[in-house]
Amino acid sequence: MAATVTEAVKESLIGTERSPLLSNEAKRAFEQYAKHQSPDGARVMDREDFVNAIAPPGEDYHKIKREQYGILFEVADRRKLGYLDIKDWARFEHLLAKPDAEYEIAFRLFDTDGNGTVEWKEFVDFYNKNRGPDSIPFDWNSSWASLYVGGKKSRHDLTYPQFAQMMRALQGEKVRQAFHHFDKNETGFIEPEQFQRIILESAGHKLSDHLLENLYTLCNLGVGSKISYANVRAFQNIVNEMDIVDTIVRNATAKSPDGKIDRTDFLNEAARVTRFLHFTPMEADILFHFAGLETDSGRLSLKDFSRVIDPLWKEPTMPEPKDSVGSLPKIPSVSTGQGIVGQILVSAYNFGLGAVAGAFGATVVYPIDLVKTRMQNQRSQVGEMLYKNSLDCARKVIRNEGFRGLYSGLGPQLIGVAPEKAIKLTVNDLVRRKAPKREDGSLSLPWELFAGGSAGACQVVFTNPLEIVKIRLQVQGEISTSVENAAPRRSALWIVRNLGVVGLYKGASACLLRDVPFSAIYFPAYAHLKKDYFGESPTKSLGILQLLSAGAIAGMPAAYFTTPCDVIKTRLQVEARKGQTSYRGLVHCATTIWKEEGFKAFFKGGPARILRSSPQFGCTLAAYELLQTLFPFPGSGKKDGDGGAGVKQIGLVEDRAPLPLLRSRNALKIILDLDQNFGKHNTPQQPHILQKWSGASVNK
Repeated sequence: MAATVTEAVKESLIGTERSPLLSNEAKRAFEQYAKHQSPDGARVMDREDFVNAIAPPGEDYHKIKREQYGILFEVADRRKLGYLDIKDWARFEHLLAKPDAEYEIAFRLFDTDGNGTVEWKEFVDFYNKNRGPDSIPFDWNSSWASLYVGGKKSRHDLTYPQFAQMMRALQGEKVRQAFHHFDKNETGFIEPEQFQRIILESAGHKLSDHLLENLYTLCNLGVGSKISYANVRAFQNIVNEMDIVDTIVRNATAKSPDGKIDRTDFLNEAARVTRFLHFTPMEADILFHFAGLETDSGRLSLKDFSRVIDPLWKEPTMPEPKDSVGSLPKIPSVSTGQGIVGQILVSAYNFGLGAVAGAFGATVVYPIDLVKTRMQNQRSQVGEMLYKNSLDCARKVIRNEGFRGLYSGLGPQLIGVAPEKAIKLTVNDLVRRKAPKREDGSLSLPWELFAGGSAGACQVVFTNPLEIVKIRLQVQGEISTSVENAAPRRSALWIVRNLGVVGLYKGASACLLRDVPFSAIYFPAYAHLKKDYFGESPTKSLGILQLLSAGAIAGMPAAYFTTPCDVIKTRLQVEARKGQTSYRGLVHCATTIWKEEGFKAFFKGGPARILRSSPQFGCTLAAYELLQTLFPFPGSGKKDGDGGAGVKQIGLVEDRAPLPLLRSRNALKIILDLDQNFGKHNTPQQPHILQKWSGASVNK
């Protein structure tokens, strides 16, 4: 008890230090890579083990040598023992988890005595110890350095925030001093080879092979053969803002119809994306110069820019090997819809989504469809005027047949609408995918019309039997004062048996005449409304309300202009009552309506048809696209920059490397801004005091 009280008092007076918690993942990493034992038998890491842990073999380290990660061992080995135990490893892992780990690691590297500040002499000595013998000289007594540490007579130590800010500004000063070093006559120009050396030493660890190998071509932007200081600064600004350049290029190319942009497109998009940063004309010229070295068109794609933006980009060394004779054929991916089986699965997937979407759309507007049918079937002769208008028809249906009367024939509709809408949506998608494309990837208007018309033609196989059964169920509920004229109530099954297979396709020609132009109008109008009016693009996805609006607006002209064909189809498919004219075919029906009822009769139910077809197809297509988003086909995701039909990722691409590696790599980039040779001269270890870990205790 006394000991506990004493310890508590001691802690309250002088404080205490607790070892940071070590995650299970960090423990596994230590156990995996710690291959040595300390003199007291504890399991430990030497420098090589440490490098293996934070920079695993097999990763792409680009211009940084993997062994250079060993310099970070100096940060982890705070006790200067030449090895790390699990507590040392836990502290370093905890350091890597900090949001500013990169700068704090660099700070601790130069804080060699661990007192929380960096002495100026200590900093310069450590720099000189690690710089290469042939590096471009840097004057640490310059006026720039005095801004951070004071003049020669009043040097002060650097705190962590001051050190971080100095490192942030260091590269610009290095480039300025290097330019002066080569421009001894102060002409304001240097040779291309000298510019290449400056960039290689100051930023070579950050840039792509393509950029580094073509640095000397920057002189081609001017009229002479040399490179001005303005060129150098403009190039450095592009390098420093490469992340925002990446975002601008991705946004601009995604909005372009052909996926390519010119200098004007880039600057216009930069004005939209940035708030405080403004790219100069020279900076844009430099970006397009290096990105466009492989082409003379002036319009560049995301692939062209990736040669400059992506630091891991490398020139392909050899073409893809061709399949040798006798080799096994490549099996296409089923999940991406390649091959026969894959295409069948994709079609089945689209068919299923179309069925669900079609049933939803049909149910939403079915009462309007019933009113439309009854209005179209109403003859204009005396004694036949049951309904004054569509609203009067709806009221009388509810009054005479109840609210359920508005859904007479819904069962067969739902059974038939699934394959009908599914085949329409599937065929339209299929034809659009297979049709030849323009250079920008779009379809010509004739192919858009053909795709929609083909979808309408194919659906008649399901539409006609559905329509004739549905229509007869919809009109048989009519009750007029003249009961003898009312058709007896029949079930859907009775109607199917009575009509037979041939009878189910009565009026098919009129159905075909209606559905082909309807779909030919509807699908292109829907596609263009989404793209041209609502602004759908790879960077902008439409909401449900916008999809509904586009579908509804596209349905209006398609529905109204095909109303005459729908009237003829309805008259042909409805069972004639006593005293009514029986139509022998499409032409006879059309001429009889013209003679008996006039031209206006061809547009009976037109408003109701608009009110039905327009929202129905709007709901159907909106539901179809929403279902595709909510339940994507397995494996259909597109990688960024694949040029596929999927939506491209906008913005920076996330690095998938482990976070400790990312933090370590970024810290090393900051350190290498000082000199490319940091970490190449390893501090000698103490191998004589360590033994290889064997899992058994070691005799001391």
